[in-house]
Amino acid sequence: MKQPAVSVWFAHRFLRDNATSRSATSTKRDLKLGAAALIAAALFHGGAFAQNAKGSADHIRAATGAIDSAAIIANAKTTNDWPSYGLDYAETRFSKLDRINVDNVKQLGLQWSYSLGSDRGVEATPVVVDGIMYVTASWSVVHAVDTRTGKKLWTYDPGVDRSKGYRGCCDVVNRGVALYKGKVFVGAYDGRLVALDAATGKVVWEKDTVIDHGYSYTITGAPRVFNGKVVIGNGGAEYGARGYVTAYDAETGNQAWRWFTVPGDPSKPFEDASMEAAAKTWDPAGKWWVNGGGGTAWDSITFDPDLNMVYIGTGNGSPWARHLRSPAGGDNLYLGSIVALNADTGKYVWHYQETPGDNWDYTSTQPMILADLTIDGQPRKVVLHAPKNGFFFVIDRTNGKFISAKNFVEVNWATGYDANGRPIENPEARDPTKSFDSIPGPYGAHNWHPMSFNPQTGLVYLPAQGVPINLTGEKALTQNKMEPFKFGSTTGWNVGFTLNAVPPKNLPFGRLLAWDPVQQKEVWRAEYVAPWNGGTLTTAGNLVFQGTADGRFVAYNAKTGEKLWESPLGTGAVAAPATYMVDGVQYVSIAVGWGGVFGISQRATEKEAPGTVYTFAVGGKAPMPEFTKYQMGNLLTGIEYDPKDVPEGTAIYVAACATCHGVPGVDRGGNVKNLGYTSTENIAHLKDIVFKGPYRDKGMPDFTGKLTEADVVKIQAFIQGTADAIRPKK
Repeated sequence: MKQPAVSVWFAHRFLRDNATSRSATSTKRDLKLGAAALIAAALFHGGAFAQNAKGSADHIRAATGAIDSAAIIANAKTTNDWPSYGLDYAETRFSKLDRINVDNVKQLGLQWSYSLGSDRGVEATPVVVDGIMYVTASWSVVHAVDTRTGKKLWTYDPGVDRSKGYRGCCDVVNRGVALYKGKVFVGAYDGRLVALDAATGKVVWEKDTVIDHGYSYTITGAPRVFNGKVVIGNGGAEYGARGYVTAYDAETGNQAWRWFTVPGDPSKPFEDASMEAAAKTWDPAGKWWVNGGGGTAWDSITFDPDLNMVYIGTGNGSPWARHLRSPAGGDNLYLGSIVALNADTGKYVWHYQETPGDNWDYTSTQPMILADLTIDGQPRKVVLHAPKNGFFFVIDRTNGKFISAKNFVEVNWATGYDANGRPIENPEARDPTKSFDSIPGPYGAHNWHPMSFNPQTGLVYLPAQGVPINLTGEKALTQNKMEPFKFGSTTGWNVGFTLNAVPPKNLPFGRLLAWDPVQQKEVWRAEYVAPWNGGTLTTAGNLVFQGTADGRFVAYNAKTGEKLWESPLGTGAVAAPATYMVDGVQYVSIAVGWGGVFGISQRATEKEAPGTVYTFAVGGKAPMPEFTKYQMGNLLTGIEYDPKDVPEGTAIYVAACATCHGVPGVDRGGNVKNLGYTSTENIAHLKDIVFKGPYRDKGMPDFTGKLTEADVVKIQAFIQGTADAIRPKK
């Protein structure tokens, strides 16, 4: 009974292999023969059997085995499937499907929901081919789901050591998988790249991508696959890491090439000419290589098959403060840049630096979109980009030349960009002796949440935000040393700034912007109650979809911004949705799970729910899963303490606890509990929790050797003292 699926699989292989390796004449002939073979196989074995075979291992092998670069390019013409992280290689997240449209979107209903079994952040966009979905949850766990039924096919847990969750800055998240020739590729949080059999979830190969385990390297981004190579970058710049991207052979896992984003120790030979050139823009007096330099490429990777270039978005400096890593100044290439590499060799082609001499954690790792636009009457191949620094960029992707930049939110570090693409800076923003409100702050005016581009409206749909933070530059830097008031230093943060408790003057916000990249102006906006709203999807049905921090899934008219439909999600959504066609029906799916660096300690919902994939269709009538009220708890009481311990306890808490738990009693808690609202028993026995405690399997670090019992007593004093200070007076 397996023969029919095998026949179809051979037909798929025949089509694919011949379409990419023959001359134009023979390819046309072979395509006709291959199509005839495919039709014959379907007719011979009967439509009923083919339908029953959907979701079987043979069906999955046939469907996923046909996915390669040619198939991803071909799918972009119809977008029936969602075979790659950003839908197509240009990562437009624009679907040509229009069966869900402005006229019937109000009829959307839940088709099915699927539990991801997670309680931390979910940032993945599902990949879907012929009704087979691959999506990741927190801790890099992969789920294969049959979209026809909403049922699990298999799961794969890479077995990341949960006690090492603190080795990443921004929650134990994962943005998704790549699919290529019957394999699913996932980057594990601990730095492994794993290839799985798409039909079974069994490991085919895995590679450790980390060059030095003495540093806190992680992977949270989705791999990209093209021309037989899997490309992935790493995170870790807050911990003193040196950035790089690596390409591996998709079939064998052998390393194909690696490109570093910043130079290493100048006393040693440089890896290539691009590193030698970059070193001239750094001051060796700062010994940047000791602290890694940063530039980690933890998210955006985009491929242009016509130009055979891969575009890498690079990260922030390590440390953030330039006066500490490069005292004499300098652009510090290739921080905060878009870099074009030869896709076959990984060799440097060009770069454009969006934030020269980055000083504020203004990464350029935010998702890029490749588009062809008419600008000043001329057709241009461009990169559209909205990095953390608050400016929307249009860059020529053939040569890296600057075309335009305009701020899409309020900024105070620069007034604009000159004709050469250099920022016109505010000098006070670099003054290490002054405290200042960083606008945008390190959370970014736009973070990793994907934007989308609709060529029919000519608009980009951009999740914009503001998270106020007041900063002061540190006078000196000590690598990986716990210091009072140094944010996160107990767990390895090393940013060169004090994140002050002084309330910033600006207010937080979250909004969806419809942005015209040619005119460089806002066309419409939707305001939200909080920052950290999800990525966007736009369609030929004149729609924009987005999940929100306050727990809704919303559809807008893409031209006007009119809200047309919404559904509750039970908790905040940060990931971007996907849409696809299965058996003649269009579906929209979104993976939901509140988290990320903002969502660890903050929330905007009164309810909560575990990580869940929701799939909607016109006329869907499945019941929503049950949502529970978020149990914040009562403000802490009953801990005896010496008020004299509060100031020192404050300094220790900032260094050890604030990154995940926020400010006791002031913040509400995110996917990690706020300690101002936890039980008296927990705080009374705090030493039993921080030293080899019971929450290590949920990502809490073991502070043995990092804190003393005397430190814990002072932390207790700060937590209870803060709760007492904010308690309403009777």
